[in-house]
Amino acid sequence: MMQIPDYYATLGVARDASQDEIKKAYRRLARKYHPDVSKEPDAGKRMAAINEANEVLSDPEKRKAYDAVGHQAWAQGARSADDVRPPPGWNQGFAQAGGAGAGWHRSTHHAHGFEQDYSEFFESLFGQAARAGARRRSSAPGAGEPGFAGEDQHAEISIDLAEAYAGTERTLRLQGFKTDASGQVVPEERVLNVKIPAGVAQGQLIRLAGQGQPGFGGGAPGDLFLKVHIREDGKHRVSGRDVHMRVVVTPWEAALGADIAVATPAGPVTVTVPAGSVLGRKLRLRGKGIPGRTPGDLYLELDIAVPSAVTDEQKAAWAALAKAYPGFNPRPH
Repeated sequence: MMQIPDYYATLGVARDASQDEIKKAYRRLARKYHPDVSKEPDAGKRMAAINEANEVLSDPEKRKAYDAVGHQAWAQGARSADDVRPPPGWNQGFAQAGGAGAGWHRSTHHAHGFEQDYSEFFESLFGQAARAGARRRSSAPGAGEPGFAGEDQHAEISIDLAEAYAGTERTLRLQGFKTDASGQVVPEERVLNVKIPAGVAQGQLIRLAGQGQPGFGGGAPGDLFLKVHIREDGKHRVSGRDVHMRVVVTPWEAALGADIAVATPAGPVTVTVPAGSVLGRKLRLRGKGIPGRTPGDLYLELDIAVPSAVTDEQKAAWAALAKAYPGFNPRPH
């Protein structure tokens, strides 16, 4: 009796896997078992099974039909994957024109450089029409590049806050692989000069199209995504495009108010400290954070520096201050 292949197990994904998860699993396995690069003795057979599983699970309608048949089979009392067989009438309403055959069927569809086999189950459920559709999709003009697309790569790049404001350049050395003239996969080191634009935010991704892993069989290369990390320097804290920095003022500037000059990452500015300011008060400078289409803000957090009393005059000044506030008690409890 014909067995139902477990397409989810073939791709190594859960039964509730998203389309994106299925796509990634297929790419990962294709890179491992494609006959052009794999040294596994059963690579062709494995690749055929992987292609068939992807053909079904990547198509919402085929996946729905496959899941319905599997659900019926399990409902008949199957206790393991080896026991899963289609129940009576399993293909009613699902099979396409073209009829069924027995065993594995050798089709004329050349999938990415080798002939694709389909299982008896696939032929019975989806028929020749499904294979014809696959041929049309892979060979139709404008249907996309042949072969397997390369994997996207991800890396992190660190810059200073000043470089985030003004932009900078970096030279990257990437370790990857390529296919040489003999068809062998060999290591490759690539050197990229990357321009970091002014106004990148903390955690922003910079996409470099076509700079990821190369494809196979003429497939397009993947992309390289650089995640920007703005280094902390002990003076500034970055959150997205907003910047926080500490500004030290004197007790009298905090108490009486004052206009003070502050060196900020956006350049020197004059800031008004309101009278009666206390330790930790934040002053917001709109648009003075990291630039961008919507620039961030710069937050100045006040710190109060208390000068020491060394000379007699200084000691007298502090004594006079204490006398002026006879009821002041910072520790009421």
